[in-house]
Amino acid sequence: MDDITKMAETLKLLADRTRLSILALLKERELCVCEIVEILETTQPNISQHLRKLKSAGLVSEARRGQWVYYSLCLDEAPYIQAVMEYVPSSKETLESLKADCVTVECCE
Repeated sequence: MDDITKMAETLKLLADRTRLSILALLKERELCVCEIVEILETTQPNISQHLRKLKSAGLVSEARRGQWVYYSLCLDEAPYIQAVMEYVPSSKETLESLKADCVTVECCE
């Protein structure tokens, strides 16, 4: 696959609102799947499918800790995506509200 084709395919991934939202969250910090599910108010299989595509494209990496899987941004090989991420709105407030709600969320903590 040539560079232009790879870039086009990677940018297509970002055209999906859920995947772009996931990257915006991961821009702030590493997250467990259950946290992403809670924030985006969707199902675990749905989030896992999106994360699989992002991981396959090399945009996220995963780390398993016990039964939980944590994801983080991995943009070293896609500097053009780093440039795009500079324009993605911050998700800090969303993550802070998750911490406030953490007493009701029983997952990875």
